[in-house]
Amino acid sequence: MGFSSNGRMVGSSAVVGWISDGTGVIKQYYLGGTSPNLVKPNQGNLTFVPNSASVVTQSNRLYLAFQLDTVQPSTRLLYSVGPSGFLPVAPDFRLTEHRDKVSTSINYKTGQSASQKSPHQRLRRSHGILNMLGWGILMIIGSIVARYCRQWDPLWFYIHIGIQSFGFFLGVIGILCGFLLENRIDAKVSTHKGIGIFIFVLGCLQAMALLARPNIESKHRKYWNWYHYGVGRTLIVFAIVNVFYGIHLGNEGTGWTAGYAVVLGILFLTSAVLEYRIRASS
Repeated sequence: MGFSSNGRMVGSSAVVGWISDGTGVIKQYYLGGTSPNLVKPNQGNLTFVPNSASVVTQSNRLYLAFQLDTVQPSTRLLYSVGPSGFLPVAPDFRLTEHRDKVSTSINYKTGQSASQKSPHQRLRRSHGILNMLGWGILMIIGSIVARYCRQWDPLWFYIHIGIQSFGFFLGVIGILCGFLLENRIDAKVSTHKGIGIFIFVLGCLQAMALLARPNIESKHRKYWNWYHYGVGRTLIVFAIVNVFYGIHLGNEGTGWTAGYAVVLGILFLTSAVLEYRIRASS
């Protein structure tokens, strides 16, 4: 059972109880992060009333009871159930990922409680999906068009510009959602934010490069091509890394990671097949 200021587990203090060899054990943990080494036993900001904590089992159910000494208890409570067959053991009493959880809010005046989704869930999802689609998928598709569809000149160019522009538009909205989200939840994601800003700068450089695009017969065209290809590929690499990193920070689980990995696999497989056809026909 966790006590949170914002409805999230990270940064909260939790009371964990279990039965070991017929004896009830109860400990406080500080949930400093999602990695096991950041979940610290015997730490946290909860103060127990002496001799008030106990844990008992009855009819295959575990009951946890304790009293806290506090002036203003947290209104956001988190409940989670650990995996079957695993108990924390000495000396580190490490916890593993829970198999189920729920976040609730409680009104101490009325005694009423209500289950709630993660705070700002819609904004978090919008930030992630827009950036994934804009920077992490459409930019790759646009580069595939530019590389392998030149036989349909000049149609390929307009399709390439259209896809990249739409991806840039979605990515910018996604970044704005990220800034808004950071302000609302006071997130500490400096690395993720820094990479995102770097990607945005690269996107702006690509947009400005279009204005300085020399004629195809110009002797400077090859240097412009090197610049354009280099910046574009760098943007794609950092976008992919930041999408996976963002999924990790958002605790979205393996489903989103696997889904995005499958999309990338399809895009890269398509590129490999088209590249083989080009080299085979040359």
